[in-house]
Amino acid sequence: MHAEVAHNGTRIGLSGYREMLEGDVAAIPDLFFDVRMILYDGPVIASRIHFDCTPVGPLFGLPVNWRRVRFGENVFYEIEEGRIWRVWSVIDKDAIRQQIE
Repeated sequence: MHAEVAHNGTRIGLSGYREMLEGDVAAIPDLFFDVRMILYDGPVIASRIHFDCTPVGPLFGLPVNWRRVRFGENVFYEIEEGRIWRVWSVIDKDAIRQQIE
């Protein structure tokens, strides 16, 4: 990761990115990134990630609370100086909503 990494348009830096991932693991103890697709068109990497997990509380503002949910995420990584410096993430929150209603 680049020291000046940004996530969805906000510069959070390396420590902020690490904190974000640590928060994800705390919220989802069984977190596993199942990469279903990855494409590279320098300097951009695009990926489709699938999750099948059980969050311990709310997830993305939704009251999941220990219910197993399945959803996808599209993530785009932009490389600069050999490191990821921009990350754009789109999570399928509607898929989660449908499972908890």
